[in-house]
Amino acid sequence: MPEEAQKEVPPGQRYVKRFIYYACLGVPDVDVQGYRLRVFGNVGREVSLPYEKLLSGPLSTVEKDFHCVTGWSVAGTRWEGVRLGELIGEAAPLPGSEWVMFHSLDGYTTPVPLRDALAPDSIVAVRLNGAPLSREMGYPARPIIPALYGWKSAKWLAGVEVLEGYRDGFWEERGYNEVGNVWKEERFKEWGGHLRRSPISG
Repeated sequence: MPEEAQKEVPPGQRYVKRFIYYACLGVPDVDVQGYRLRVFGNVGREVSLPYEKLLSGPLSTVEKDFHCVTGWSVAGTRWEGVRLGELIGEAAPLPGSEWVMFHSLDGYTTPVPLRDALAPDSIVAVRLNGAPLSREMGYPARPIIPALYGWKSAKWLAGVEVLEGYRDGFWEERGYNEVGNVWKEERFKEWGGHLRRSPISG
């Protein structure tokens, strides 16, 4: 049986050949010389890393399909970056930490469970398919958590805030799911057993 026929497709997804670009708050200007990725919040010590430090690694490679909540997926994307768990571990999360909030240079935010951020295949990516991230794809860095929809992969990442409790981010305030697991099809929040659909997504 051909390999493509064996491929398990997440519920509600279809494969396309290339990425569709989104920038709900606009594409920010990036001063890479002044850029620092901060890990802060409910931690024992804050970490601040320049772009060069992210590039010097050691870099891990994650080859997984990328899934957008709007229903399209791109197969076999190859991301390279620093393991997110190592970055968070360096900041020494304090007891009771359960969530992480990603902060982007454009003001965008999105939360993920700490357990997903610490997964072995979760990274802060600086390269895609053998080349540095383009500006449209989130240069200089973005988190990649393959089990979650792409809106959790905050482009132009500037901060990783460790949290004790949950807090809404940009799309979560507009009805998107707190976790966003692809395989559970967690697209929108649920109240009383009913899906609350975002007014933006119809």
